[in-house]
Amino acid sequence: MSRPTSSPWPVRLATLALWALAAASVVAWGLRSLPAAPASPAPVAAPDVQAIARLLGAAPAGAPAPGAPAAVASRYTLVGVLADRDGRHGAALIAVAGQPAKPFRVGAKVDGDLVLQALAPREAHLGPAGAPATLTLSLPAHP
Repeated sequence: MSRPTSSPWPVRLATLALWALAAASVVAWGLRSLPAAPASPAPVAAPDVQAIARLLGAAPAGAPAPGAPAAVASRYTLVGVLADRDGRHGAALIAVAGQPAKPFRVGAKVDGDLVLQALAPREAHLGPAGAPATLTLSLPAHP
């Protein structure tokens, strides 16, 4: 007597299912072995201008010009200077009354009636508009 032949499909489908489970297992273990990515990027903070100025060697207060009261000079700190050769164009980074430093162009009002009148390589000259400079701020000497 001849035996009835069985269909090959159940064996093929079972083999396919086992291979699919094996592949899923390999992928799952592979993903677990990767380092975890941060959930969110780190927040970006604004740079602390005063800390950068201290790092670069800025003094806590500018040097007063002869005849200028020390109390007025101590309100201003020269943090940086960017000037052309003649000192009539450029900008200075000045901190007023302990506030974060701000850039001021030559001719800009700094505080009260003081205007940034001129710049030198390491100095800023302040005074009333149309009058001689009454205050000179200097960067500290290099260490």
